[in-house]
Amino acid sequence: MNIGMLGSGEVAKALSRGFLKYNHSVMLGTRHPEKLGEWSSMNPDAKIGSFADAAAFGELIILAVKGSAASAVLHSAGAANLKGKTVMDATNPIADVPPVNGVLKFTTNLEQSLMEALQKEFPEARFVKAFNCVGHACMVDPKFKDGKPTMFICGNDAPAKRSVGKVAEQFGWEVADMGGAESARAIEPLSMLWCIPGFQRNDWNHAFKLLKQPAPMPNFPNSGEAAQRGGPTAFQWIKLW
Repeated sequence: MNIGMLGSGEVAKALSRGFLKYNHSVMLGTRHPEKLGEWSSMNPDAKIGSFADAAAFGELIILAVKGSAASAVLHSAGAANLKGKTVMDATNPIADVPPVNGVLKFTTNLEQSLMEALQKEFPEARFVKAFNCVGHACMVDPKFKDGKPTMFICGNDAPAKRSVGKVAEQFGWEVADMGGAESARAIEPLSMLWCIPGFQRNDWNHAFKLLKQPAPMPNFPNSGEAAQRGGPTAFQWIKLW
């Protein structure tokens, strides 16, 4: 699959290496191709171009820039190049101020997420939130002693979520679909929680895992309803071995 990577920072480079590892074709879109000289020499199969070039090239678009730059980058990519395409949104609306006791400040509130705003601004693209609540070092083939971590995703388009879910699974994650774009209001702040151990203790090697416990069968009138409804869940940190 052709991947149009919008961004050239550490997240964009880590995800690009993952796509290349799994035999996808990648073009990185950037305003500063000169900064990618060393990276390009180490990853010669990747193409480098403008944001518009990458968006036109990609069957799947990856948005991997600072949250404050996301809208401008998408405008540079061109709405026509995004039309009908899945946009995997790995951004977070982090404010340009220092964290307080390890807690980041966001530019959004719980009434609207960054991804919702981008979806409204580019209604013909199909946004899916993913890869925003883990560090770039653990994004591809994470190895944790407690098993596969959970990648939380959300978006309004079911086929787009399936496409992004397949990427996450290929990269070594379990996928938890949290529903429509409104769920990004909860998924984006997970990045705040993820960063706290890093800022407080320089501990960046962790991820989230959603644990599921089947409900007792007698609680349901029949086994079919139990299978449909599932059971309670728990939330857990998992750390590198």
